[in-house]
Formats: sequence, C-alpha cells, structure tokens
Amino acid sequence: LKTTPRVMRLQGALVALWALVTLAALVAGGCFSGAALSGDLYVVAVAALGCYCGAHILVMAANIVLRPWERAINRRYYNDAARRLADMPGLKVVGITGSYGKTTTKHYLQRILSEEFDTLMTPGSYNTTLGVVRTVREMLKPYHQVFVCEMGAKQLGDIKEICELVRPSAGIITAVGPQHLESFKTIENVQATKFELADAIPSDGLVVVNNDFEKIADRPVRNCACERYAVDNVSGADWVAEDVCYTPRGSSFTARRVRDDHRIELTTKLVGACNISNLLAAVAVAKHLGMADDKIRRAVEKIEQVEHRLSIKRVPGGLTIIDDAFNSNPVGSKMALDVLAGMPGKRILVTPGMIELGERQYELNESFGRHAASVCDVAVVVGHYNREAILAGLKAGGKTEGVHAVDSFADAQTLLAGIAGAGDTVLYENDLPDTFK
Repeated sequence: LKTTPRVMRLQGALVALWALVTLAALVAGGCFSGAALSGDLYVVAVAALGCYCGAHILVMAANIVLRPWERAINRRYYNDAARRLADMPGLKVVGITGSYGKTTTKHYLQRILSEEFDTLMTPGSYNTTLGVVRTVREMLKPYHQVFVCEMGAKQLGDIKEICELVRPSAGIITAVGPQHLESFKTIENVQATKFELADAIPSDGLVVVNNDFEKIADRPVRNCACERYAVDNVSGADWVAEDVCYTPRGSSFTARRVRDDHRIELTTKLVGACNISNLLAAVAVAKHLGMADDKIRRAVEKIEQVEHRLSIKRVPGGLTIIDDAFNSNPVGSKMALDVLAGMPGKRILVTPGMIELGERQYELNESFGRHAASVCDVAVVVGHYNREAILAGLKAGGKTEGVHAVDSFADAQTLLAGIAGAGDTVLYENDLPDTFK
C-alpha cells in the first residue's frame, strides 16, 4: 500500500473529526451519565463505542469535508494538463471510446503508429478525466507526435469532459452496446455519450465508427468526415475485412478501402472477429495519418495478444487456454465462443457470466448460455450471480450433460484437473472475484 497525499489529507480530517466527536460525547456523557463511569475508564468506553458504531460515518464525513479542497486540487491538475497540451500545437490526438473494444484498439493503434510516429497512449485503464490528466502531466513529452487517448464513461458528459481537455483531431468509436446500463439506464444514453467524441472532432478531422453496431450505423455524423468500418454489416461501410482466415497461429485478412478499392493484405497473431474489427479501425486511422502500407503490415504482424482479452496460450501438458477474462460483454463473449467452436479437442467453458447489464442482466446471460450450448462439450458456471440465467440458457439450447455449477474459481480449477487433458481447449470468459455474489 502507498500512502498518497490524498490519504494523508483524509487521515488528518479523520483525526480532527474524531477529536470533535469524542469531545462532544464526553460533554454529553458528563451531563447525562457521568455518574455511571469515572475517570479514564469512561474515556476509553466512549472512544471504543465511537470506533465500533461510527467509524464508517466519520470516513464519509471526512470525505465530504474535504470535497471542496479535492475539487480545487483536481482543477489545478486539470489546468496544468491543459496548459501542457496547449504548448504542443503540433500534437495529433486520437480519442478512442466504445462500450467495449476501446482498450484493445488503443493498443493496436499505438503499435501501428509507433512504426512512424513518437506515440504516447494512456496506460492501463487510465480512461477517466483524471486518468488522462495524470497521463498528460506525468508522461507526455515535447517530442511526442501522437497521443492515443482512451476515453471511458459511466454517465452522460464524461466523454465530452475529456474531449474538452485533449481536443482530439481524430477518433474511433468501437461499439455502442448494453454495457454499464446500471448507470446509463438506456442504450440511447450510451449512444449519446459515445458520440460525444464524434461531436468534438473539428471539421477537418475524422471519426472512424464501427458499422457492425445498430446504434452506430443509424447515427449520422455531420460535423466532420466519418469513415465506417465493418466485418459483418458491410453495406455502407468505407473499410471492410475480406478473405478472413483463422489458423492455430493467428489470422489473415484483407483490409479494403471501398471508395478506391485499396487493399492491404494483413497477417496477425490475433484471432476472433472482434480483433479483426479493432485492427480495421486502427488501419483506417493510420491511413488517415498518412502511413504507408508496408509499415502498417509490418506492425500488424508484430502485434502481440493483449493479456486477458481473447489471448491464446498453450500450457504444459498440451492444454490450450483462451483467456478472455477482462471486460466480458454480449458481443465479445459471443465472439469468444465462436473462436472456441473452431478449436480441436474437448471444448470447455469456464465463466461467471456478464455483469452491469441493468434490466437485461438475466436475458443476456441466458442468451449467452444458449449460444454456449451449441459450442461447448463442458460448461462450468462459477458463482451464483448469473447461475440461474446461464443454466437456463444451456438447458434451452439442449445442453444437459457436461454442465457443472461451482461456487468459486478455485473449485473450477479442481474440477478442470480431472476433466481437461492434452489437446483440449479451455475458454475463461470473464473473471469476477469469488466474493461477487
């Protein structure tokens, strides 16, 4: 653990509030029940009772007391980041957002652009306003030419706030789907928030959007140039993926720009339609920034799988693991199952299901189970949160044998030790803590 300045401020506020509460308790006790206890014993009793009953209230109160101060500090950091960006007028900023796929696309684009430009991307999951502020203040250097900025959101206005800071000249919208519906409430709010990025692009800029999603395909962009990319819904798309071929070593496909029939034949270590789609978006932006085909081709060949996002590895004993543990969602989970379907040997699914789907939680997990029934030889459902829905979907899909329900991932591992062997494939779809019920 690291004691940050904010934690130290919170500790100071807690000490001050605790002193006030203890003093008030002592005064009240002296007035009303001073005869019950005496001396140090009384003080200890009051302090112990306060610790037991009111510690959480004091923490919340300290946070409220410090809120104006924290806002002022955050605004100072924000303004400093804005100044640093203003001092680099030649910096090209590419924003990336979407219900899912944005982190993976960020990595792919950064790798491709690095063949020609000094490129910085937001690290890890630094996709909030303060995460972007920290990236700019601590990592952006005067020699950087491109800043690839991931933009996350939980509510309306979140993307707009980040765009007002970094002022992107290009952007990618990877998906609009039923993710974070608990906070967004409706898919229309998700769409409006993601398209805050498109709305922020200047008239001479470009936004690249995924035409495979209905709530993207039906949303026009009028303030700047817009190129649509697609793997499935190719009608009206500007970039399409053709001649897609999956092998145990990865994939090959042709990225075709429709307007001039420009084709780039690409080979990658990645698998899955979602990865092909994300690469297509990155290629579109790279061409917009003037990159040559050979540099794009070389970068795509070298791109490594992003850990925990449909990455494939073989472990001792001949077992193949498909690791899709992060950011499971209705579209990505279906694609992961499609990859599993093409694998040899016994196909085993291990999953706790998907979360943050609002009112559609049961429906979408049941649908996931129904699709899994047509793919898996063995299905292991972990935990209780989505168990009923997934089991119902498996049953509706005709899957009655090889279905197991366990309480934890540790139990799932014990089960796998007895049923998985050389030549088999295990898909880990999502990874929730065992305490998530």
